[in-house]
Amino acid sequence: MKQKIYLLKKRLLVITNDTNRKGIIQIIKEAIIFGIKKKEFPYFYFGKFLYRKNSNNYLDYLSSAEVDKITLSKKLHHFQYASLLRNKLAFSLFMEKNSLPTPALLSYNFKSRFFNNSITSYTNSQEHLKYFFERVFKESNTNQIFVKSITEMGGNGCFLLTDENLKNELAIFGSYILENDCIHQEVIEQHEKINKIYKYSVNTIRFDTYIDKHNQIHILSAFMRFGRGGNVVDNGSSGGFYVSVDLEEGKLKGKSHQLMKYGGEQLTSHPDTGVVFDGFEIPFFNEACDLIKKAVLHIPDRIIGWDIAISPSGPVIIEGNDNNSFVTPDIAYGGYLKHPLFKEIMSEA
Repeated sequence: MKQKIYLLKKRLLVITNDTNRKGIIQIIKEAIIFGIKKKEFPYFYFGKFLYRKNSNNYLDYLSSAEVDKITLSKKLHHFQYASLLRNKLAFSLFMEKNSLPTPALLSYNFKSRFFNNSITSYTNSQEHLKYFFERVFKESNTNQIFVKSITEMGGNGCFLLTDENLKNELAIFGSYILENDCIHQEVIEQHEKINKIYKYSVNTIRFDTYIDKHNQIHILSAFMRFGRGGNVVDNGSSGGFYVSVDLEEGKLKGKSHQLMKYGGEQLTSHPDTGVVFDGFEIPFFNEACDLIKKAVLHIPDRIIGWDIAISPSGPVIIEGNDNNSFVTPDIAYGGYLKHPLFKEIMSEA
Protein backbone atom coordinates (compact mmCIF):
# COMPACT_ATOMS: atom_id res chain seq x y z
CA MET A 1 0.00 0.00 0.00
CA LYS A 2 2.84 2.42 0.87
CA GLN A 3 4.42 1.73 -2.53
CA LYS A 4 1.13 2.47 -4.33
CA ILE A 5 0.69 5.73 -2.41
CA TYR A 6 4.29 6.70 -3.22
CA LEU A 7 3.78 6.02 -6.95
CA LEU A 8 0.48 7.94 -6.94
CA LYS A 9 2.15 10.97 -5.33
CA LYS A 10 4.99 10.73 -7.85
CA ARG A 11 2.55 10.71 -10.78
CA LEU A 12 0.63 13.67 -9.34
CA LEU A 13 3.88 15.60 -9.03
CA VAL A 14 4.67 14.89 -12.69
CA ILE A 15 1.31 16.38 -13.69
CA THR A 16 1.43 19.40 -11.38
CA ASN A 17 5.04 20.22 -12.36
CA ASP A 18 4.40 19.81 -16.10
CA THR A 19 4.56 23.28 -17.66
CA ASN A 20 3.05 21.91 -20.87
CA ARG A 21 -0.26 20.86 -19.29
CA LYS A 22 -3.66 22.18 -20.34
CA GLY A 23 -5.83 24.27 -18.05
CA ILE A 24 -7.25 22.48 -15.01
CA ILE A 25 -10.88 22.89 -16.17
CA GLN A 26 -10.05 21.41 -19.58
CA ILE A 27 -8.15 18.52 -17.99
CA ILE A 28 -11.06 17.66 -15.71
CA LYS A 29 -13.55 17.92 -18.58
CA GLU A 30 -11.47 15.72 -20.91
CA ALA A 31 -10.75 13.15 -18.20
CA ILE A 32 -14.48 12.81 -17.50
CA ILE A 33 -15.26 12.46 -21.22
CA PHE A 34 -12.45 9.93 -21.64
CA GLY A 35 -13.80 7.92 -18.69
CA ILE A 36 -17.36 7.98 -20.00
CA LYS A 37 -16.42 7.11 -23.59
CA LYS A 38 -14.02 4.35 -22.55
CA LYS A 39 -16.26 3.17 -19.69
CA GLU A 40 -13.45 3.09 -17.15
CA PHE A 41 -11.56 5.30 -14.72
CA PRO A 42 -9.44 7.66 -16.89
CA TYR A 43 -6.14 6.31 -15.64
CA PHE A 44 -4.71 6.18 -19.18
CA TYR A 45 -5.74 9.79 -19.81
CA PHE A 46 -3.09 10.81 -17.29
CA GLY A 47 -0.67 7.90 -17.79
CA LYS A 48 -0.40 8.67 -21.51
CA PHE A 49 0.06 12.41 -20.90
CA LEU A 50 -3.16 13.32 -22.69
CA TYR A 51 -3.45 16.32 -20.36
CA ARG A 52 -0.59 17.97 -22.31
CA LYS A 53 -1.36 20.85 -24.68
CA ASN A 54 -0.34 18.97 -27.84
CA SER A 55 -2.77 16.05 -27.18
CA ASN A 56 -5.93 17.28 -28.90
CA ASN A 57 -7.03 13.84 -30.13
CA TYR A 58 -7.14 12.23 -26.67
CA LEU A 59 -10.00 9.87 -27.60
CA ASP A 60 -7.77 8.25 -30.26
CA TYR A 61 -5.71 6.60 -27.50
CA LEU A 62 -6.41 3.07 -26.31
CA SER A 63 -8.09 2.42 -22.97
CA SER A 64 -7.02 -0.48 -20.76
CA ALA A 65 -10.12 -2.42 -21.86
CA GLU A 66 -9.24 -1.89 -25.54
CA VAL A 67 -5.67 -3.03 -24.87
CA ASP A 68 -6.96 -6.15 -23.10
CA LYS A 69 -9.32 -6.86 -25.99
CA ILE A 70 -6.33 -7.00 -28.35
CA THR A 71 -3.79 -8.78 -26.16
CA LEU A 72 -6.28 -11.42 -24.93
CA SER A 73 -7.89 -12.03 -28.33
CA LYS A 74 -7.83 -15.66 -29.46
CA LYS A 75 -8.36 -14.50 -33.04
CA LEU A 76 -5.25 -12.32 -33.01
CA HIS A 77 -3.05 -14.59 -30.88
CA HIS A 78 -2.51 -18.34 -30.90
CA PHE A 79 -0.86 -20.44 -28.20
CA GLN A 80 1.55 -22.20 -30.55
CA TYR A 81 3.01 -18.86 -31.68
CA ALA A 82 2.80 -17.08 -28.33
CA SER A 83 4.70 -19.93 -26.66
CA LEU A 84 7.62 -19.39 -29.06
CA LEU A 85 7.63 -15.66 -28.36
CA ARG A 86 7.30 -15.77 -24.58
CA ASN A 87 9.95 -18.42 -23.94
CA LYS A 88 13.26 -16.75 -24.75
CA LEU A 89 15.09 -20.08 -24.99
CA ALA A 90 12.57 -21.48 -27.48
CA PHE A 91 12.64 -18.19 -29.40
CA SER A 92 16.45 -18.17 -29.64
CA LEU A 93 16.61 -21.78 -30.81
CA PHE A 94 13.81 -21.19 -33.34
CA MET A 95 15.50 -18.12 -34.79
CA GLU A 96 18.81 -19.96 -35.15
CA LYS A 97 17.07 -23.00 -36.69
CA ASN A 98 15.54 -20.76 -39.37
CA SER A 99 18.77 -18.80 -40.01
CA LEU A 100 17.28 -15.51 -38.84
CA PRO A 101 19.91 -13.15 -37.36
CA THR A 102 19.79 -13.23 -33.56
CA PRO A 103 22.39 -13.14 -30.76
CA ALA A 104 24.19 -16.50 -30.55
CA LEU A 105 23.04 -18.74 -27.71
CA LEU A 106 26.19 -19.65 -25.77
CA SER A 107 24.63 -21.58 -22.89
CA TYR A 108 21.57 -21.62 -20.63
CA ASN A 109 20.42 -22.84 -17.24
CA PHE A 110 17.35 -24.20 -15.51
CA LYS A 111 18.16 -23.02 -12.00
CA SER A 112 21.18 -25.12 -10.88
CA ARG A 113 21.23 -27.25 -14.04
CA PHE A 114 23.49 -25.69 -16.70
CA PHE A 115 23.81 -26.56 -20.39
CA ASN A 116 26.69 -25.75 -22.70
CA ASN A 117 27.76 -27.52 -25.92
CA SER A 118 25.61 -30.60 -25.15
CA ILE A 119 27.21 -30.85 -21.69
CA THR A 120 24.98 -30.79 -18.63
CA SER A 121 26.45 -29.73 -15.30
CA TYR A 122 25.07 -29.03 -11.83
CA THR A 123 26.12 -25.75 -10.31
CA ASN A 124 24.93 -24.76 -6.85
CA SER A 125 27.59 -22.35 -5.57
CA GLN A 126 29.16 -19.06 -6.57
CA GLU A 127 32.50 -20.81 -7.03
CA HIS A 128 31.07 -23.40 -9.44
CA LEU A 129 29.12 -20.68 -11.25
CA LYS A 130 32.29 -18.68 -11.77
CA TYR A 131 34.05 -21.77 -13.15
CA PHE A 132 31.15 -22.43 -15.54
CA PHE A 133 31.17 -18.93 -17.02
CA GLU A 134 34.96 -18.84 -17.24
CA ARG A 135 34.70 -21.93 -19.43
CA VAL A 136 31.97 -20.35 -21.58
CA PHE A 137 34.07 -17.19 -22.01
CA LYS A 138 37.05 -19.28 -23.12
CA GLU A 139 35.13 -21.59 -25.47
CA SER A 140 33.16 -18.78 -27.11
CA ASN A 141 36.21 -16.52 -27.40
CA THR A 142 34.32 -13.55 -25.98
CA ASN A 143 34.75 -11.26 -23.00
CA GLN A 144 31.08 -10.35 -22.48
CA ILE A 145 27.92 -12.43 -21.97
CA PHE A 146 24.38 -11.11 -21.72
CA VAL A 147 22.20 -13.13 -19.32
CA LYS A 148 18.40 -12.94 -19.64
CA SER A 149 15.62 -14.60 -17.71
CA ILE A 150 13.75 -17.00 -19.99
CA THR A 151 10.34 -15.70 -18.93
CA GLU A 152 10.72 -12.19 -17.45
CA MET A 153 9.76 -9.06 -19.41
CA GLY A 154 10.52 -5.35 -19.44
CA GLY A 155 14.26 -5.67 -18.89
CA ASN A 156 13.84 -7.58 -15.64
CA GLY A 157 16.32 -10.41 -15.07
CA CYS A 158 18.87 -9.02 -17.55
CA PHE A 159 22.56 -8.82 -16.62
CA LEU A 160 25.85 -8.17 -18.36
CA LEU A 161 28.73 -10.43 -17.31
CA THR A 162 32.31 -9.54 -18.24
CA ASP A 163 35.41 -11.70 -18.20
CA GLU A 164 37.46 -9.10 -16.36
CA ASN A 165 34.96 -8.44 -13.56
CA LEU A 166 33.17 -11.78 -13.36
CA LYS A 167 33.67 -12.44 -9.64
CA ASN A 168 32.19 -9.09 -8.57
CA GLU A 169 29.29 -9.35 -11.02
CA LEU A 170 28.38 -12.85 -9.85
CA ALA A 171 28.43 -11.60 -6.26
CA ILE A 172 25.56 -9.32 -7.34
CA PHE A 173 23.71 -11.46 -9.91
CA GLY A 174 24.81 -15.02 -9.13
CA SER A 175 22.02 -15.84 -6.69
CA TYR A 176 19.38 -14.72 -9.21
CA ILE A 177 20.90 -16.89 -11.95
CA LEU A 178 21.03 -19.95 -9.70
CA GLU A 179 17.42 -19.48 -8.62
CA ASN A 180 15.94 -18.86 -12.08
CA ASP A 181 15.93 -20.11 -15.68
CA CYS A 182 18.15 -18.01 -17.95
CA ILE A 183 19.74 -17.89 -21.37
CA HIS A 184 23.31 -16.69 -21.89
CA GLN A 185 23.89 -14.93 -25.21
CA GLU A 186 26.65 -13.18 -27.08
CA VAL A 187 26.70 -9.41 -26.76
CA ILE A 188 25.80 -7.67 -29.99
CA GLU A 189 28.27 -5.22 -31.45
CA GLN A 190 26.16 -2.14 -32.03
CA HIS A 191 26.43 0.05 -35.10
CA GLU A 192 28.80 2.98 -34.51
CA LYS A 193 26.12 5.53 -35.40
CA ILE A 194 23.84 4.16 -32.66
CA ASN A 195 26.77 4.07 -30.23
CA LYS A 196 27.18 7.81 -30.72
CA ILE A 197 23.75 8.27 -29.13
CA TYR A 198 24.32 5.77 -26.28
CA LYS A 199 26.84 2.94 -26.19
CA TYR A 200 26.23 1.16 -22.88
CA SER A 201 23.04 -0.65 -23.89
CA VAL A 202 21.86 -2.29 -27.09
CA ASN A 203 19.31 0.31 -28.18
CA THR A 204 16.48 -1.51 -29.91
CA ILE A 205 13.75 -0.51 -32.33
CA ARG A 206 10.28 -1.78 -31.37
CA PHE A 207 8.18 -2.60 -34.44
CA ASP A 208 4.51 -3.54 -34.13
CA THR A 209 3.32 -5.85 -36.91
CA TYR A 210 -0.18 -6.90 -37.91
CA ILE A 211 -1.44 -9.61 -40.28
CA ASP A 212 -4.71 -8.35 -41.72
CA LYS A 213 -7.80 -10.40 -42.63
CA HIS A 214 -6.40 -10.83 -46.15
CA ASN A 215 -3.16 -12.30 -44.74
CA GLN A 216 -1.08 -9.25 -45.63
CA ILE A 217 1.72 -8.18 -43.27
CA HIS A 218 1.82 -4.56 -42.08
CA ILE A 219 4.22 -2.63 -39.88
CA LEU A 220 1.93 -0.48 -37.73
CA SER A 221 4.53 1.73 -36.06
CA ALA A 222 8.06 1.90 -34.73
CA PHE A 223 9.94 3.63 -31.94
CA MET A 224 13.51 3.36 -30.70
CA ARG A 225 14.50 2.85 -27.07
CA PHE A 226 17.62 4.13 -25.36
CA GLY A 227 19.34 3.47 -22.06
CA ARG A 228 20.89 6.23 -20.00
CA GLY A 229 23.27 6.81 -17.12
CA GLY A 230 25.34 3.67 -17.72
CA ASN A 231 22.32 1.34 -17.68
CA VAL A 232 22.87 -1.80 -19.82
CA VAL A 233 19.18 -2.19 -20.78
CA ASP A 234 17.07 0.20 -22.85
CA ASN A 235 13.57 -0.72 -21.65
CA GLY A 236 11.18 2.05 -20.73
CA SER A 237 10.10 -0.06 -17.75
CA SER A 238 13.72 0.05 -16.54
CA GLY A 239 13.94 3.84 -16.61
CA GLY A 240 14.99 4.36 -20.22
CA PHE A 241 13.09 6.39 -22.80
CA TYR A 242 11.97 6.06 -26.41
CA VAL A 243 11.66 8.16 -29.54
CA SER A 244 9.11 7.79 -32.35
CA VAL A 245 10.34 6.63 -35.77
CA ASP A 246 9.11 7.93 -39.13
CA LEU A 247 8.42 4.71 -41.04
CA GLU A 248 8.69 6.42 -44.43
CA GLU A 249 12.00 8.16 -43.74
CA GLY A 250 13.59 5.70 -41.29
CA LYS A 251 14.44 8.60 -38.99
CA LEU A 252 13.80 9.51 -35.37
CA LYS A 253 11.22 12.25 -34.99
CA GLY A 254 10.33 14.72 -32.29
CA LYS A 255 11.12 14.52 -28.60
CA SER A 256 11.65 11.46 -26.45
CA HIS A 257 8.97 9.88 -24.26
CA GLN A 258 9.31 8.32 -20.82
CA LEU A 259 6.89 6.42 -18.60
CA MET A 260 5.24 8.57 -15.94
CA LYS A 261 6.56 6.44 -13.06
CA TYR A 262 10.08 7.49 -14.12
CA GLY A 263 9.23 11.16 -14.45
CA GLY A 264 7.62 11.47 -17.89
CA GLU A 265 10.52 13.59 -19.10
CA GLN A 266 10.64 14.76 -22.73
CA LEU A 267 14.03 15.43 -24.29
CA THR A 268 15.25 16.76 -27.63
CA SER A 269 18.65 15.09 -27.25
CA HIS A 270 20.26 12.26 -25.28
CA PRO A 271 21.16 13.52 -21.77
CA ASP A 272 24.48 11.62 -21.72
CA THR A 273 25.82 12.46 -25.18
CA GLY A 274 23.87 15.48 -26.41
CA VAL A 275 23.00 13.80 -29.73
CA VAL A 276 19.80 15.36 -31.14
CA PHE A 277 17.01 12.86 -31.85
CA ASP A 278 14.85 14.58 -34.46
CA GLY A 279 16.02 13.71 -37.96
CA PHE A 280 18.57 11.11 -36.86
CA GLU A 281 18.76 8.53 -39.68
CA ILE A 282 18.70 4.92 -38.47
CA PRO A 283 21.21 2.74 -40.34
CA PHE A 284 19.85 -0.36 -42.12
CA PHE A 285 16.26 0.72 -41.43
CA ASN A 286 14.81 -0.65 -44.67
CA GLU A 287 16.66 -3.92 -44.09
CA ALA A 288 15.16 -4.03 -40.58
CA CYS A 289 11.66 -3.67 -42.04
CA ASP A 290 12.33 -6.49 -44.51
CA LEU A 291 13.68 -8.71 -41.73
CA ILE A 292 10.60 -8.07 -39.59
CA LYS A 293 8.27 -9.18 -42.38
CA LYS A 294 10.38 -12.30 -42.91
CA ALA A 295 10.20 -13.10 -39.19
CA VAL A 296 6.39 -12.75 -39.24
CA LEU A 297 6.27 -15.43 -41.96
CA HIS A 298 8.00 -17.80 -39.52
CA ILE A 299 5.89 -16.83 -36.48
CA PRO A 300 2.53 -15.69 -37.91
CA ASP A 301 0.89 -14.38 -34.76
CA ARG A 302 -1.33 -11.58 -36.01
CA ILE A 303 0.01 -8.82 -33.72
CA ILE A 304 3.60 -8.90 -32.48
CA GLY A 305 5.95 -6.35 -30.97
CA TRP A 306 9.46 -7.03 -32.33
CA ASP A 307 12.70 -5.73 -30.81
CA ILE A 308 15.43 -5.17 -33.39
CA ALA A 309 19.04 -4.09 -32.83
CA ILE A 310 21.31 -2.62 -35.49
CA SER A 311 24.77 -4.17 -35.82
CA PRO A 312 27.57 -2.96 -38.14
CA SER A 313 26.41 -5.51 -40.73
CA GLY A 314 22.64 -5.10 -40.40
CA PRO A 315 19.56 -5.71 -38.22
CA VAL A 316 19.43 -8.43 -35.54
CA ILE A 317 16.28 -9.86 -33.94
CA ILE A 318 16.39 -9.63 -30.15
CA GLU A 319 12.90 -10.87 -29.28
CA GLY A 320 9.22 -10.82 -30.14
CA ASN A 321 6.25 -10.10 -27.87
CA ASP A 322 2.64 -11.18 -28.29
CA ASN A 323 1.56 -9.50 -25.03
CA ASN A 324 2.99 -5.99 -25.33
CA SER A 325 1.02 -3.44 -23.33
CA PHE A 326 0.51 -0.96 -26.20
CA VAL A 327 1.13 1.92 -23.78
CA THR A 328 4.41 2.97 -25.39
CA PRO A 329 3.46 2.47 -29.07
CA ASP A 330 0.14 4.22 -28.48
CA ILE A 331 2.03 7.27 -27.18
CA ALA A 332 4.76 7.03 -29.83
CA TYR A 333 2.23 6.85 -32.68
CA GLY A 334 0.10 9.64 -31.26
CA GLY A 335 -3.09 7.65 -30.70
CA TYR A 336 -3.33 4.18 -32.22
CA LEU A 337 -7.08 4.43 -32.87
CA LYS A 338 -6.42 6.96 -35.63
CA HIS A 339 -4.29 4.37 -37.46
CA PRO A 340 -6.09 3.35 -40.69
CA LEU A 341 -5.86 -0.36 -39.76
CA PHE A 342 -7.03 -0.12 -36.16
CA LYS A 343 -10.73 -0.15 -36.95
CA GLU A 344 -10.17 -3.55 -38.55
CA ILE A 345 -7.95 -4.69 -35.67
CA MET A 346 -10.61 -3.85 -33.09
CA SER A 347 -13.29 -5.64 -35.11
CA GLU A 348 -11.04 -8.69 -35.47
CA ALA A 349 -10.10 -8.81 -31.78
